[in-house]
Amino acid sequence: MILGLGAALGAAVLFGVGAIAQAVGSRKVPTESELDPRRLGGFVAKLLKQPAFLGALALNLAGFGLHFVALRLLPLYLAQAGIAVSLVVTALLATRLMSDRLSALEWSAVFGVVVGLGLLAVASGDAGAGAQHHGLTVGIIVGLVTIAVLGGLASRSQHGASTALLGLLAGLGYAGVAISARLLQDGSLSELFHSPTLYTLPISGALAFILYSLALQRGSVTLATTPMIALQTITPAAVGVFILGDAVRAGWWPAAIAGFALSATGSVILVRFESVKHEETV
Repeated sequence: MILGLGAALGAAVLFGVGAIAQAVGSRKVPTESELDPRRLGGFVAKLLKQPAFLGALALNLAGFGLHFVALRLLPLYLAQAGIAVSLVVTALLATRLMSDRLSALEWSAVFGVVVGLGLLAVASGDAGAGAQHHGLTVGIIVGLVTIAVLGGLASRSQHGASTALLGLLAGLGYAGVAISARLLQDGSLSELFHSPTLYTLPISGALAFILYSLALQRGSVTLATTPMIALQTITPAAVGVFILGDAVRAGWWPAAIAGFALSATGSVILVRFESVKHEETV
């Protein structure tokens, strides 16, 4: 458990720093960029010309290596709770480097999200046994198609709400990464290459990364990151507990529920206030 949690926290730091680098690189690309298949190649090519974006890509890949270790050793909700600490790293760096300004209420909401996720960590039990789940695999594939379609629609708008929506969809994409990693089976190389989740994992990650870049173009780093962190934490947590057999410690269900509620409330506060500030500056 200690190794897995340490890997999750290390990944959180890399993801938090990477979010700032990704914001710097994304904002140097024209904001009329959309998730349009006809323009996607050009958009990605422009992003890859930005050194900051390449740095963000490297940080995220290194972070995923640590995150993958956590996903294989911990219950999904605990692995994702550790990753959520990146929200604090991102918020701290954004206020210093990206001219984001958070009020006392918003800072309280940031730490509320982290405290809520910390409650989930304390309430964690044993991870369920890894197993193939064909229904869940189909759900991931359908979800990816839905996320791509909704992302394409949301990316057509420069409205503050589109920042939060794109961040939310990115969070669902990263949730697909976590669930796919959990469903990967230990076995022969042949069995691994025949597993659909070997392919949904990188596709989910790439789609989420692009959606997050689009979100960072349109609004503050905090507005884009908060719904992403919340959804990429809560979605795999629910799947782990209710489908994959991840356990909650006996008698700790109230703490787990309180953790979810606190995280959700903090996320709503941040999205609401950051969206209002974005509209005032447009």
